[in-house]
Amino acid sequence: MGYSARYHAASLVAVFLALAVGILIGAGLGDNLVSDTEQSLRDSLEGDIEQARGEADELAAELERERAFSARTYPALVGDAFEGDRIGLLALGELSPELATDIEDALEPTEGDLVEVAVVRRPPDVAALSSELANRPAAALKKDPAAELEALGIGLGRQFALGRGKLLDRIRDNLFSRSSGEAGRLDRVILTRAPFGELDDPDLENAEALESGLTEGVVRSGVASVAVERSDAAESQVAFFASFGITTVDSVDLVSGEVAMVFALLGAEGNFGVKGSATSLLPELLFPSGSGAGSG
Repeated sequence: MGYSARYHAASLVAVFLALAVGILIGAGLGDNLVSDTEQSLRDSLEGDIEQARGEADELAAELERERAFSARTYPALVGDAFEGDRIGLLALGELSPELATDIEDALEPTEGDLVEVAVVRRPPDVAALSSELANRPAAALKKDPAAELEALGIGLGRQFALGRGKLLDRIRDNLFSRSSGEAGRLDRVILTRAPFGELDDPDLENAEALESGLTEGVVRSGVASVAVERSDAAESQVAFFASFGITTVDSVDLVSGEVAMVFALLGAEGNFGVKGSATSLLPELLFPSGSGAGSG
């Protein structure tokens, strides 16, 4: 091998060695850069997380203070609003224990008496209702159940609110899946409605007809009424009740909803709550005549 060949070979080795060294150095620097970047990013994220946790804790504490304040002011705001009043609860379909408790809690400081709770059977037992009616209505009910159930419901809704009429007494066990308390004239009516679930026609059509009639009957009675539901209701029923001109509250599980329910029963009109269908969170604050609240 001549000089030039050895030089060329040596040069190639040097080049490859330099390349190898460069790769090693570059890899080391790259690892350091990546490591530094990861650490900086990790430190930044940890700082953001700690800040977010701190802000969340502050918000939670503030929310708890507001809840405590609301819970304390609510009785003072609505206390004795319904003193001596007879209040009825008419539930269309099921009445969940949670919703029943919310309503009872809202009424407790008002001194009103929840004297009657009735849950409408769903679907309605058309055959049983027919057997309890006089000949002409019974025949019509068999011929056109939906139309006659709505007409029947109007009369029954009026009787439920006004506390007079023998028809409701006669078919009570067939109309309601459960009821408790003392029937009689009511000063105020609270309505609720459960989603229909898997109900199909003709049961669905019959249930809708009867419940529409009952709701219309309560409206026609002239007794103060409100329809309520929880803020976490799976299917809101606000649109149904609003179509009858009934004031609605979509968040009776919240203190604001409790306030809205009470003032709706005092005469406030609208759709109140926290959902998209609500026109405002709360109504104008109204007070019964003779109440010391709001007086200066």
